[in-house]
Amino acid sequence: MRRMKFAGVGAFVPERVVTNHDLEKMMDTSDEWIQQRTGIVERRWVEPGTDNSDMGAKASLAACQEAGCDIKDIDLIIYATLSPEFLFPGTGCVMAQKLGLTRTPALDIRNQCSGFLYGLSVANGMIVSGMYKRILLVGSELHSRGMDMTTRGRDVTVIFGDGAGAAVLEATEEDTGLIDIAIYADGRYTDELVCKLPSSRIEGFITAEQVNNGEHFCHMAGSKVFKHAIVKMPEALQDVCKRNNLTPRDLDVMIAHQANLRINEIVGRALEIEDKCFNNIQKYGNTTAASIPLAMREALDQGFLKPGHLLGLAAFGSGFTWGAALVRM
Repeated sequence: MRRMKFAGVGAFVPERVVTNHDLEKMMDTSDEWIQQRTGIVERRWVEPGTDNSDMGAKASLAACQEAGCDIKDIDLIIYATLSPEFLFPGTGCVMAQKLGLTRTPALDIRNQCSGFLYGLSVANGMIVSGMYKRILLVGSELHSRGMDMTTRGRDVTVIFGDGAGAAVLEATEEDTGLIDIAIYADGRYTDELVCKLPSSRIEGFITAEQVNNGEHFCHMAGSKVFKHAIVKMPEALQDVCKRNNLTPRDLDVMIAHQANLRINEIVGRALEIEDKCFNNIQKYGNTTAASIPLAMREALDQGFLKPGHLLGLAAFGSGFTWGAALVRM
């Protein structure tokens, strides 16, 4: 049976480390407050001159190196990001240009924290159907230039970091790779985690009043997001396990989107697999579409995740969107 496997996983994070104590100097917050609510200790921010596509390109080259392929061997780029360099064209095209690709199709997807799982589902359909043999799936986020660095925006700003992750996905006939994946959305909650500007809803130009009100920044109903995430992620993973005659305890490793350590701890307890959960949000914050491949790369480097392991993935984010996957590494 034709399947899709992870042939290589790459990651990139900026060198600049921003601690909670650094944020204390910018806004009315504290290391204790941030750690108690999110588990985050530090995050990475880019330096001037580094763009979203630069991080994506570095993660992509690292993934190709592990996969043993040249970047020109890629049949399709799927680029997941909520922080594109332009409204259009897509950042996947910008990255392709930097990598010297002039004919490779590039598809941007905008599913925020669920972006990597959504991209995984799209790639799987294309590879299993035989349409493409080798797909590069990228999750890259540059949050630090688009956040409210004042006390008004602290609840959101302290959470996010910059970084990129990428995976080379290939067709295989072996008993490995993606076993199953499920993705979902419920648009009733679009206003609970949203960035409203810029927008085609506006007649004319963005006004000074809208900017002064901070409408161009992310707004999040934190408690609602929290309450839905701790239900939807374990529910989705239980569903994909059940339809494959498995239970969460059959997993060797679980990696959830790194949005909040408290959320992931509750998810682990709900699934009774706390000992199998890998988290690195403490060091990188929420890197949205990049968080799952970043965590995969680090788990592989530390030997927590190994070839042959049964890996569970789960994500939840804006939309609301969510999903889960089973992968044999």
